[in-house]
Amino acid sequence: MNKIYSKLILLAAMVFALSSCIKDLDTVPLNPKVITSATVFDNPDAYKSALAKLYAGLAVSGQQGPAGNPDISGIDEGFGQYLRGYWYLQELPTDEALIAWNDQTIKDFHYQTWDANDVFIKAFYYRIFYQVALCNEFLRQTTDEKLNERGVDDNLKAEIAHFRAEARFLRALSYWHALDEFGNVPFVTEEDEVGAFFPRQINRADLFNYIESELKAIEPDLVDARQNEYGRADKAAAWTLLAKLYLNANVYIGQDKNTECLTYCNKVIDAGYSLQPDYRSLFLADNDVNNNEVIFSVNFDGVHTQTWGGTTFIIHASVGGTMDPAASGIDGGWAGLRTTSSFVSLFDDITGNTDTRAMFWTDGQSLEINDVGKFEDGYAINKFKNVTSGGNPGSDLTFPDTDFPMFRLADVYLMYAEAVLRGGSGGDMATALGYVNQLRDRAYGDNSGDISANQLTLDFILNERARELYWEATRRTDLIRFGKFTGGDYLWPWKGGVKEGIATDAKYNLFPIPSSDLTANPNLVQNPGY
Repeated sequence: MNKIYSKLILLAAMVFALSSCIKDLDTVPLNPKVITSATVFDNPDAYKSALAKLYAGLAVSGQQGPAGNPDISGIDEGFGQYLRGYWYLQELPTDEALIAWNDQTIKDFHYQTWDANDVFIKAFYYRIFYQVALCNEFLRQTTDEKLNERGVDDNLKAEIAHFRAEARFLRALSYWHALDEFGNVPFVTEEDEVGAFFPRQINRADLFNYIESELKAIEPDLVDARQNEYGRADKAAAWTLLAKLYLNANVYIGQDKNTECLTYCNKVIDAGYSLQPDYRSLFLADNDVNNNEVIFSVNFDGVHTQTWGGTTFIIHASVGGTMDPAASGIDGGWAGLRTTSSFVSLFDDITGNTDTRAMFWTDGQSLEINDVGKFEDGYAINKFKNVTSGGNPGSDLTFPDTDFPMFRLADVYLMYAEAVLRGGSGGDMATALGYVNQLRDRAYGDNSGDISANQLTLDFILNERARELYWEATRRTDLIRFGKFTGGDYLWPWKGGVKEGIATDAKYNLFPIPSSDLTANPNLVQNPGY
């Protein structure tokens, strides 16, 4: 898919950029050099090109390499990239990450003091709905009626059925991000006519039900687990997203869905995935090779998918101080990202000699953060790198080859254990303990890290999720599910804008609908407290 992104993105861009709300653009143009939705699909390869654009929407920021012709305007193009925006919202307001930079309102994430005018929140919000719009248009252009009009043969129709299911998965993924981050949001599908109208606002419970129904509906048309091209969604990707939806159902709809979570965890586990033997190799430049743990990834390639977001941002921003950029396979560090002492304290041994998941850089760094704007305050993290498992740099020193693991088996193991502890049916404590100890055996290299049944508690699961999944954009959602993101039950440095950390308002469990969208759409109502 890395190569598909680059080779097909321009054609795909034409599909969507030139699909218009004006009916006249559906006609064949007089100028044969003009491409519209009526002519672009004359080429059968265009369907896969358009699908590639949907996947690329998670990875790149525009139509011209790392910068130029951006999809989202009004903000630096790197800030407006999908994965980078998602990472900001999921990691920077937590104990796992701080950033030293002074870019606009970026530090408000650490302090949990953002408002409805925040440019970074707005950028990710619009990125979500840009992605939804792309998926909607793809679905409009691939109906049976459209395919019959174009004389598409049965073999290609069968392939397009898989494409449509993947598009619906990607739309469900973005709507899940909207559900999780913003709650009640604008709602549009391919059934809405293209044109100028004010999207209605869907409430959180109805959006939950929609995502659930979509993921179940597309299951028959998705490629079987582990049988699709690397980086493309299959049945297991949909099962994993359903498990995540159900695990957080109490937050979203006030109902426990732990039994349903276990149902889909079991489907994923039974599909034949296995843990990567070396934890650290999951985050290297060749993590696409012989990797049977990652269920769904956002793919990057230093030559073909260049962006200032994604793993380019994560890797460069985490290198500074006395760190050698070449050791991370890059041409320079941006001296931004570090972590807090609260996260460091989750590891008994921070050297990585005991638990290999501890990848801290301490040379020249202080444990405590006196100045959020100083990179050397706080331990650095050296988890994601642009070097291969053989120690060679990636294909480009600026833009990494490292893919981002959106869903992987380790997360499913931990979801299974948590759902059992929360009373779900369809699993048992002995199996849950076995899954957790598999993760710890990998981390410790032997059985020395194993825990007993008495130690397997919800508090342990929250901490183990941090140790296993840090910087993989899960922490905010996890802390909210455990009731520890806002309020005063769990404090970490600079929570609430105070060095020691203070309680924060529960309104920050949701981000605000951007003021600009409230002004533009009279159907929208702001989230409580903003």
